[in-house]
Amino acid sequence: MGAPAEEQLGSYRLLSLIGAGGFGAVHLALDAQGHTVAVKILHPHVAGDAGVLARLAREVETMRRVRGPHVAEVLDASLTGDRPHLVTRYIQGRPLSTLVAADGPVEGDALLRLARGLAAALAAVHGAGVIHRDLKPANVIVADGEPVVIDFGIAFALDSAAVTVSGAVLGTPGYLAPEVIEGVATAKSKAEADVFSFAATLAYAATGRQPYGVGPPTAVAYRVVHQEPDLDGVPDWLAPLLRECLARDPAVRPTAVQLCARLGVASTAVPVPDATVVGEIPVVRDDDGVHALLTREVGRATRPAGRLSPDEARARHTAKIRTRWVIGSGLVAALAAAAAQQPLPEVSLLVLAIYTCGVLVDAGIGLFSRAGTQRTRVLVDVGSGVGTAALWFLLSAAFSTLTLVLALSTVLFVLVVLVVAG
Repeated sequence: MGAPAEEQLGSYRLLSLIGAGGFGAVHLALDAQGHTVAVKILHPHVAGDAGVLARLAREVETMRRVRGPHVAEVLDASLTGDRPHLVTRYIQGRPLSTLVAADGPVEGDALLRLARGLAAALAAVHGAGVIHRDLKPANVIVADGEPVVIDFGIAFALDSAAVTVSGAVLGTPGYLAPEVIEGVATAKSKAEADVFSFAATLAYAATGRQPYGVGPPTAVAYRVVHQEPDLDGVPDWLAPLLRECLARDPAVRPTAVQLCARLGVASTAVPVPDATVVGEIPVVRDDDGVHALLTREVGRATRPAGRLSPDEARARHTAKIRTRWVIGSGLVAALAAAAAQQPLPEVSLLVLAIYTCGVLVDAGIGLFSRAGTQRTRVLVDVGSGVGTAALWFLLSAAFSTLTLVLALSTVLFVLVVLVVAG
């Protein structure tokens, strides 16, 4: 069931339900600054387990240290009250599972980008001391051809008997490593189990088939433990690496950093030993191999050269939307003023005056803003104001009132349709 309109959850305004899984329902939301985020509200059977919430609260501190262009960063969390929830970066794209089902196997350069992106994501996750444990096509969002991994660390943090009995499946058959299925995975080998899931996910993407077939979960699990994966159709450059990652012996599988090296992508992951200090953040490893922060400070990994941080990307996106709005509203204002020029000249001048005041105010805000795009913002505002006045003069001189009214009506109708469709 979708979130009611304008529903507030703390400082977040829930807009719509995106989906639901074993642990919670995910909503599209806006934060206090108007940025789009994804809010995962935990299901009651999870939220009612105090032990699970305590473990998740500890794990969230480590999860928030994971940074990179191929992971949906954990931005905030509130694990108290009636509706415990996690907040992550919102990725506008399609799950890999949906993309392959609709468009077929991923091929060529797109497959290479997918492999490199997933390897970089896994290196970033493991470098922060987090285990994904549920890496699968449904947890990979493809946006503009680049993969972004979601839900890292959640399945591992919620691994408890109470949650399992309540119905949440910790992992997906066909993507779980043999040692996890057999219950012999150690804290150390759980990172290697993620590598297995990485390879199974890529095999599905490259072939459009589940690498261990379909059927009842028990049958699929049996094949994972006792049979070889189906890699027919996987390109020759990728098949040997996947076969190595899908080895039954965890010790044979490469690490995430080694995957990055073999695929030719730089990894910013920094391995964390059992007791160390990372960027002034003391870290220790608990009995399950999970890193718990000894401070509330959240460290940010160094960003690769040329890549934007989430805040910078949002700022650029906001500037782009503002530019389109200023120019688009100027076109509509010029058309409306021209249509009203002959029958209602006062209204024509009023429309132009209102638009001019609006762009002048926006330009003034840009002048006092500390953002790096302030010069562009002022130029767009001034240029749009002058352009709107020039367009109004040309339209008034070249077209009749009836033609302009019909054109304005058409433009407004199209805008309404676009808004409703959006």
